[in-house]
Amino acid sequence: MLESRGAESGAAVRRRRQCTACGQRFTTYERYQRLLFVRKRSGERQGFDREKLRTALAAAAHKRPVSEQQTDAIVEAVERAAADAGGELSSSEVVELCLRGLRRVDWGAYMQFAGTLPTPAPEFADSAPSDSVRLESDPA
Repeated sequence: MLESRGAESGAAVRRRRQCTACGQRFTTYERYQRLLFVRKRSGERQGFDREKLRTALAAAAHKRPVSEQQTDAIVEAVERAAADAGGELSSSEVVELCLRGLRRVDWGAYMQFAGTLPTPAPEFADSAPSDSVRLESDPA
């Protein structure tokens, strides 16, 4: 190990390492194991899956100007909110936090994520910036 320091606001340890065989350097992140849960609409309690959320956000941001770091920041914000709430958030709170983060980062990714929800976000059709996404009404 070459170097070790705190990362992600103290939620992880970033370590710089070097392969002993070839000398190539690489970075690893060691995250503290927290027991976090998501309460589903059905009332079922499910373990928080960081990678599942990250994958959903990455799918919404596909071909959009959203960096991996921005996506990770949203996931970390959800994790912090769950930890601050005693280790459990409702699925609607997770969705709300994701939408809030995506809306700050990129309107197109926000719309893509909101479009996959079973019930649309209340501001979904009302507040599109006129310069980024054009919403058309159904021609009847």
